[in-house]
Amino acid sequence: MNRKEIINATFPDCPVRNVISHITDKWSLLVLYTLEQKKVLRFKDLWRQIPDISQKMLTAVLKNLEGDGIVSREVFMEVPPRVEYRLTERGNSLMPHLDALLAWGMEHFEEIVEDRMSHVSDK
Repeated sequence: MNRKEIINATFPDCPVRNVISHITDKWSLLVLYTLEQKKVLRFKDLWRQIPDISQKMLTAVLKNLEGDGIVSREVFMEVPPRVEYRLTERGNSLMPHLDALLAWGMEHFEEIVEDRMSHVSDK
């Protein structure tokens, strides 16, 4: 059982633990941010935009986000098949909140790194 499954099983009615845990892990945030910037991406293009994510992890993240109705997946029956991902209306409504979190992180990044360094050197 992975972390998210444990959280969902332990706290099924808690929106903070249940819902927020799906969108605040490192990979989900990067996928959401990338889809916000690019609007529509095929799997391979999305994978290229986040070079340090594995194909398996990207697949799992997209499946979770799709399951939560935050990302949509559209399959085009072509040869070869084409699959496109985009934010849903729910996903777009989430982005201003994540953008604010990202802006806060950028604004305080240098201070936080300095504090971390001083904390590590104090030990």
